[in-house]
Amino acid sequence: MAKKGVRAKVQKFGGYLSGMVMPNIAAFIAWGLITALFIPDGWYPNETFAQLVDPMIFYLLPLLIGFTGGRMVYENRGGVVAAIATMGVIVGSGGIGGTPMFLGAMIMGPLAAYIIKLIDKPILPKVRQGLEMLYNNFSAGIIGGALALLGVKGIGPIVSGLNSILGAGVEAIVNAGLLPLASVLVEPAKILFLNNVINHGIFTPLGTEQALEAGKSILFLIETNPGPGLGILLAFMVFGKGASRSSAPGAAFIHFIGGIHEIYFPYVLMKPTLILAAIGGGASGVLTFSLLNAGLTASPSPGSIIALMAMTPRGNYFAVILGVIIATVVSFLIASLILKTSKRKDEEDISEAADKMEEMKGKKSSVADSFAGQSTNQVTPAENVNKVVFACDAGMGSSAMGASLLRDKFKKAELTDIEVTNTAINNLPSDADIVVTHKDLTDRAKNKLPNAQHVSVENFLNSPKYEELVQQLKK
Repeated sequence: MAKKGVRAKVQKFGGYLSGMVMPNIAAFIAWGLITALFIPDGWYPNETFAQLVDPMIFYLLPLLIGFTGGRMVYENRGGVVAAIATMGVIVGSGGIGGTPMFLGAMIMGPLAAYIIKLIDKPILPKVRQGLEMLYNNFSAGIIGGALALLGVKGIGPIVSGLNSILGAGVEAIVNAGLLPLASVLVEPAKILFLNNVINHGIFTPLGTEQALEAGKSILFLIETNPGPGLGILLAFMVFGKGASRSSAPGAAFIHFIGGIHEIYFPYVLMKPTLILAAIGGGASGVLTFSLLNAGLTASPSPGSIIALMAMTPRGNYFAVILGVIIATVVSFLIASLILKTSKRKDEEDISEAADKMEEMKGKKSSVADSFAGQSTNQVTPAENVNKVVFACDAGMGSSAMGASLLRDKFKKAELTDIEVTNTAINNLPSDADIVVTHKDLTDRAKNKLPNAQHVSVENFLNSPKYEELVQQLKK
């Protein structure tokens, strides 16, 4: 329980970091495309369009991050104060030509919103009727302006120095050829659903700064490389058993083309030694990228091969594609060896045996549920359920896919009055009746929304819990 608590806390903190960046990924992609196309070394150099590059990275992107971080803490009011304060950090770092203030925005945004929230708590209830707008506008303006001044003189220069230290550290690791070792930490962390915080909370800000100077960054390729996951899924297609083998082709398509990496996590969790395949594939891919000086212009999101190709600058296609292929091959070979030589039956076979036992008994078995590793939540009948929410860490990839599957099943079962939607765990709506999450995220979801009914799944693509939910709702 203690380990689960620590993991949930780390995931929660990571969710806040990635939550500031993920909603704004479209802006990062827009900046990356404009950079790749119109800078002097781009595909279609254009001096007029290239003028967008610097204002977007130095002003637009940090302000979006700061506003989003503030809104997470104190809704739109916190977002506005956060944006004002973030502007001070930007100016304090030198503005255009200085250091892009992604880290500064991730610090100042939530901090500014928290400060105005603390000030509002004792004062707002005492404001006389009719003076609310006056207080709201002037208090936010005064606090935001004061924090902006603090950002100019204090936080901006400090964060700028910290950014320089982090950048120098990353550069030293790259120059020493040690970057492939990052996979030893990155790949296991991904399986624990920390992929978004690693990519969007760490690599995206640092990689964007590198891309501003060099036109590309290898950091965008470390977590997003679909090769390690694809190799594992291909190994299940060849050497897997039961449902894991039959579901692997669909999972491979969703992972490689759709870019939803979470789809292969349950396969690794089912046989944890497969993390060696992910690490081997990731490290070999990064080594290939390093040797061939590969990089992307911006973070590909989702981590689809299509997104990777869209963010690849001219002259880097061979290096990027080769890195993905090598990562896939190495991951496949290691995963195949593990699946072939494993003497212990995997959880998929245990689940099949439990299903057969239930079939012979002619009724549901609590023992079989423990074999299957699924929750045994009792679900309210359909007339008492208005909203079902599928939640994941970022609220985009796996949750969108799960919601789509549930929506289709509900439609076929004529449960059309029940709304099915998806969101990030941190943004779970208070009116959700049933919350569906991966079993490793259920603790966080329960802490966020304890009064809802929670359903845990192990496999986003082919979970029996979806059908169970439909049948229980129909009753």
